[in-house]
Amino acid sequence: MPLNLTVSPDFAPDHISGWFYFNTYLQRQLGIPIHLELYDSFEKQRQDIREGKVDLIYANPYDASMLVRELGFKALMKPAHKADETVIAVSVSSPCGSVEDLQPGSVIATTDDPDVHTMGMIMLESADLDDSNIQVKTLKNYVLVAKTLLKGEADAGFFLKQAYDELSELIRSEMKPLVSSQIGVIHHVLLAGPAFQSHEDALKSTLLSMADEEKGRNVLQNMGLVGWELMSEEDSEFMIDLIDTLID
Repeated sequence: MPLNLTVSPDFAPDHISGWFYFNTYLQRQLGIPIHLELYDSFEKQRQDIREGKVDLIYANPYDASMLVRELGFKALMKPAHKADETVIAVSVSSPCGSVEDLQPGSVIATTDDPDVHTMGMIMLESADLDDSNIQVKTLKNYVLVAKTLLKGEADAGFFLKQAYDELSELIRSEMKPLVSSQIGVIHHVLLAGPAFQSHEDALKSTLLSMADEEKGRNVLQNMGLVGWELMSEEDSEFMIDLIDTLID
């Protein structure tokens, strides 16, 4: 029976093929069957995670907390040189030039990606905005957040910075960022569940050497990554504690 790999739904649609290439690459390098399951919503993915249907996951920081603390997953790797940051953006036609220009009653487009939403809400505090004086419109993905801004159906939107940067040039030309977080220590994580335990060492070795050979570099490029780095238990615990503190 194949092991199951999945990816946090916040990756750019352009990278769908890259994750399939990655899955094929892993199967060949590790010599084991792996099934890739992609989701279009966090809710469905989290349901399957809790039902034990996931063995290896490239998870966002919020879900990493649940996976490690509740479900016994182990953080193994992180993407090299790729921290998770949050961008607040508006339509290019918006009169707002900074977060402080946003007014009470503003409609904020966001996703159900909790760490990005939380960072966005923290950055709104400088405008004296919070859940009590804004309207939140939750959408399935960042492409829909952008479309909502462009249609004039929201005053501002929260984006994972990588997702914002990977929107088409045409869409980005119709928006302008007001602010971006600069935390630098929050990032996606590749975590392995109990069923993947016997393959952890081989997986680490495979990922660390991906950027050293042509096939591996091509796969990484299609995923929007430049390489992988080991993630220590201490680094994992620090990031999870930080996320828990921000969200609480």
